[in-house]
Amino acid sequence: MTALAVEAEGLTRIFDGFVAVDHVDLRVAAGTVFGFLGPNGAGKSTTIRMLCGILRPSGGRATVGGFDIARETERVKSRIGYMSQRFSLYEDLTVEENLRFFAGIYNVRGPQRDARIAWALAMAGLEGRENTRTAALAGGWRQRLALGCAILHEPPILFLDEPTSGVDPASRRNFWEMIGELAQRGITVFVTTHFMDEAEHCDELALIHGGKLVASGSPSALKQRVAQALLEVECGDLMAAYDTLKPDPAVTGVALFGNALHVTAVDEAAARAAIAARLGARGVELRRCERIEPSLEDAFVAIIEARAAEEAQGADEARAGTAPAAPDGKRGVSER
Repeated sequence: MTALAVEAEGLTRIFDGFVAVDHVDLRVAAGTVFGFLGPNGAGKSTTIRMLCGILRPSGGRATVGGFDIARETERVKSRIGYMSQRFSLYEDLTVEENLRFFAGIYNVRGPQRDARIAWALAMAGLEGRENTRTAALAGGWRQRLALGCAILHEPPILFLDEPTSGVDPASRRNFWEMIGELAQRGITVFVTTHFMDEAEHCDELALIHGGKLVASGSPSALKQRVAQALLEVECGDLMAAYDTLKPDPAVTGVALFGNALHVTAVDEAAARAAIAARLGARGVELRRCERIEPSLEDAFVAIIEARAAEEAQGADEARAGTAPAAPDGKRGVSER
């Protein structure tokens, strides 16, 4: 049986009546890179702060490293490293002062402290910059320093909350190489992100939207959930094409992807004919219409749209079920 680094059941957090995290279930195998994927405001950071013992759950339960996050908070904190969106660094301190400060917090002392600081400097590429004020570092260097501070005490579980937000693409790529190296050493990495390309590096993913977990699985398994034909359409006027194709019954979904549209359809031939006819009637030049393999972003859009359709249907059924009875005892809506 696979050991679990993180397990949550019905994890919930409510702020003044607003449900930020709504009954989330998670199972994260030890030694894996687990991606928590979703748009800004979806509930990712709130979930990770509960798992780290920073926020108390409003409901549900969770264990991290085998310890209960509500009853054994200090033991949880001793088993984890945590890197927040803002990197948790003191910008008025130098690079080495930050490392020494965090070593003290994690009770890393003596020769072990010196060895770990030397390791962190080498890992971050900051050797020779020990006396540089952290505020003077570029974003990618601060990011690496923050990671070094988070794992000075060699925790078996590492939580990274939007670790690449605000840094350049090269720094993002280098940072993910470091995450891969940590995973190879057996460290469990739980990372939140809204970058779909980063999610491809994860062993397992969980998609969260509106505080609710909507899907989970490997990147390849999630992409396979786009069961319909996916067409990439390049044309002259994207927005006019979007407005024209969105209501067409031959297509099941239309989304903007860079300089193209991604169109899903049950019947590919019918969709191709409808695309050509609709755009031609609107006077929009059709440059290319080609079937493609779905990306994670396509999968995420498809899953969210399917979830929205289910919720809309459920709301309609609820309204129908509670509609006032007609005088003859029948419901006040037609029933078929």
